[in-house]
Amino acid sequence: MPHAGRARQALRQATMKCHRQVDDLFSLFSLDDRSSYAAFLKAHARALAPLEAIARPDAPRLPMLRQDLAALGESMPDPLETPVGEGDAFRWGARYTLEGSRLGGAMLARQVGRDLPRAYLSAVHEKGGWIAFQQSLDAACDRGAEQGADQDGGQWIDEAIRGAEAAFGLFASAARSEAAAGHG
Repeated sequence: MPHAGRARQALRQATMKCHRQVDDLFSLFSLDDRSSYAAFLKAHARALAPLEAIARPDAPRLPMLRQDLAALGESMPDPLETPVGEGDAFRWGARYTLEGSRLGGAMLARQVGRDLPRAYLSAVHEKGGWIAFQQSLDAACDRGAEQGADQDGGQWIDEAIRGAEAAFGLFASAARSEAAAGHG
């Protein structure tokens, strides 16, 4: 691999501010309170549905999210509009955000109230899964650079960053809308 780690490092660096903003918005929800936790899950569902459709993760979490909402007596909310973006790099960028959210979910699952469902937040990577995903991301970047006139992968990375930023933007919008509805 000519640029081992380059794509994942670029995505991490470029999306730090977006990531922090999303974390701050979701920190407004209390995961040990049934109503607030339901709103948290609804916000995730509004973003996850369109993102999984474009990112096509290997292990979708939408069924687990639907299961948790049903256990709380809640229905799935309407999804947000699918972000506009095309191409393999955009898809990989959106998937980077989704796969990264699994890491945060594992930590958040500890904050969920005792009697509340947590299948969605407990859906973590298999051992070595995050590293394997990052290696696949870098390989996709290298393939993208080889297939086009993008010798150093810069254009591919720029488009992947747009995909990741669009995914973070969807999560931020969903959190804001649930919080504005008085649930955060």
